[in-house]
Amino acid sequence: MKKFFTEFKKFAMRGNVLDMAIGVVMGSAFTAIVNSLVKDIFTPVISAITGVANFENLNFKLGEALINYGNFLNAIISFIIVAFSIFCMMKVIGRLMKEKQIQEETPKVPGATKEELLLTEIRDLLKETKN
Repeated sequence: MKKFFTEFKKFAMRGNVLDMAIGVVMGSAFTAIVNSLVKDIFTPVISAITGVANFENLNFKLGEALINYGNFLNAIISFIIVAFSIFCMMKVIGRLMKEKQIQEETPKVPGATKEELLLTEIRDLLKETKN
């Protein structure tokens, strides 16, 4: 039994599992932000434009069934906002990763010494006088 718990501890403390746990927590927080953005900002703006105060109450009756398409509209709006937010976030992360990669690939050239600068100037002057 001790071996089982040792293996579980090793599994749970691996980087991937911790990263995933952090991602789940961040995703939950992000969901709350997006839900608030949809409910408190976008829905009132769309309501002002369309004249419908609350999408959740939009429905129609089809025989005995009540079709609540307002909830579906809210889900679509939430999905579009989440997808757009993730797209923007990935663009920023991609740009940062690319900049980091460029910095790592750029060789570090030590600055020229005073002697090298002086020799470079002399070489350039000699080239000018030859022409």
